[in-house]
Amino acid sequence: MFLSRSCSRLIRSSATKWTNPQKSPQQMTTKLSEVFAAGQRSSFHTSQVVNSTSFNVQDEEDFSERVLQSTVPVVADFHAEWCGPCKLLGPRIESEVGKHDGKVLLAKVDIDDMPELAMKYKINVVPSVLLFKGGAEVDRFQGNVDDDMLEHFVADKI
Repeated sequence: MFLSRSCSRLIRSSATKWTNPQKSPQQMTTKLSEVFAAGQRSSFHTSQVVNSTSFNVQDEEDFSERVLQSTVPVVADFHAEWCGPCKLLGPRIESEVGKHDGKVLLAKVDIDDMPELAMKYKINVVPSVLLFKGGAEVDRFQGNVDDDMLEHFVADKI
């Protein structure tokens, strides 16, 4: 949306400059690139998220490093893109984990991307949520649960 508005504004405001028959197409393209780049630098926010409490697991090695070797408890949300209950539960888990100021982390594991990891932890229903502490699974639940159960699941183990 931003891009289309910016380009439209640039084209309208600079139409007389770009339709000048004295300029070559290369000069017009260069000018457009310069103007857009200047607008892009000032209009897009590029800072990185600091103190994030959730992450997407990329592969088994990533799971081992970030979940099993973590010094803080990690809630692992095994989910799938096509799963309706997963879409409802995911934001609620993120919110609950976020309340604990980094004392617990959330690892999101897409079972379609990592079926071997799902089999290793005997995930046969999604969503399945496992809690790891000290590299070992200490608790789990399956399916969508109410907010009180979710709060108890996270807060009890940290």
